[in-house]
Amino acid sequence: MTKKLLRGRLLTFHRAPQDGSDTDAYCYHEDAGLLICDGIIKDSSPFDSILAKAPDVPVTDHRPYLMMAGFIDTHIHFPQVQVIASWGSQLLDWLNNYTFPEETRFACESHSERMAQAFFDQLIAHGTTSAVAYCSVHKTSADAFFAEAMRRNMRMLGGKVLMDRNAPAELRDTPQKGYDETKALISEWHGKGRNGYVISPRFAITSTPEQMQMAMALADEHPDCHIQTHLSENKDEIAFTKALYPQAQDYLDVYQSYGLLRNNTLLGHAIHLEPREIDALADTGAHPVFCPTSNFFLGSGLFNHHKLNARGILNGIATDVGAGTSYSMLQTLNEGYKVLQLQEQSLHPLQAFDWATRGNAQVLGLEDKIGTLAVGTEADVVILNSSATSAMALRMERAESLAEELFVLQIMGDDRAIEEVYLSGVAQKVG
Repeated sequence: MTKKLLRGRLLTFHRAPQDGSDTDAYCYHEDAGLLICDGIIKDSSPFDSILAKAPDVPVTDHRPYLMMAGFIDTHIHFPQVQVIASWGSQLLDWLNNYTFPEETRFACESHSERMAQAFFDQLIAHGTTSAVAYCSVHKTSADAFFAEAMRRNMRMLGGKVLMDRNAPAELRDTPQKGYDETKALISEWHGKGRNGYVISPRFAITSTPEQMQMAMALADEHPDCHIQTHLSENKDEIAFTKALYPQAQDYLDVYQSYGLLRNNTLLGHAIHLEPREIDALADTGAHPVFCPTSNFFLGSGLFNHHKLNARGILNGIATDVGAGTSYSMLQTLNEGYKVLQLQEQSLHPLQAFDWATRGNAQVLGLEDKIGTLAVGTEADVVILNSSATSAMALRMERAESLAEELFVLQIMGDDRAIEEVYLSGVAQKVG
């Protein structure tokens, strides 16, 4: 049995804070110990009490830094690592000019493997320990993605996209091929190591009704697999979808009519929603995913988090690299704060850090495994330095509370604020 003891300031959440004064929602210790045995958290309490019970366990002292559960990214595109920061107009032009040509390169096994290594390096460097990713249409891309996750013992979810129209020929499968390759990938990777497969019709525009039928069959056959797609990101996208599916009541009804809405469905963006669509989200338990840096970059619109939350809808938050402009969940929270400010909605820093950890784990139905530092969960840990840059250090001289420190990290932090990352209790190379 491999044991280690991490020491530092510790913050973990039990539930979503209602506001900044909701101290019952989280646990904070100025000097805490995190006892890890074979990749699982066995104790999380004041350091002296743990040391008394485990006096011979090697200690890694991370004081004065802050220990938290690793960040979780619920919507990111693995094949877009080399088109992030590509100048473009809005969604459909950006896809056609940059994304689709780039994704054709993932038919090559060696390219997919090289990009998978680079992609995972970036996630870890930015403090992300779990993510939900879109691979390309090619089985090779998904194989490389899951193999790299296995090599690093990292809890990752992903899937090859299903797309059989409105894309270059090199990026189109067929309904049958998409079904067969997805079945094979589920058999090969789902539940292996810490991998989870996600059934991934890219979005309604790139799938025919025949392919949507196949996606429905996959969903019926594999209820434990997540489902991911895109919804109502851009007004031109919505109009195009309605033209392709004239029988649908609205955009969301395309997915709903094919049985793709359930409590493990993730719907990227979900900005321009009609009242019936909000009702359907509340009824089915499907999860919108807020992608603030991407929505700003493509000029897509403002995600109405509080309106959906008030209906009992649990929203994820995510980077959406490559239309998203940073791998950093800290910078994602920064831009998310601004999106909500524009709508006279607030995002307290305690709420923000809960969202990027326990909250996203809850959206994925994995809060018993990741997202907190609770006993029995997997030891995915990020060590945060709120004085990582000279500007942050200067601001921190005047910080007088945990909430102020978290807000400094949220607004000014990026990969430089990540001091260390642990996956299943194993320290990773950062920077």
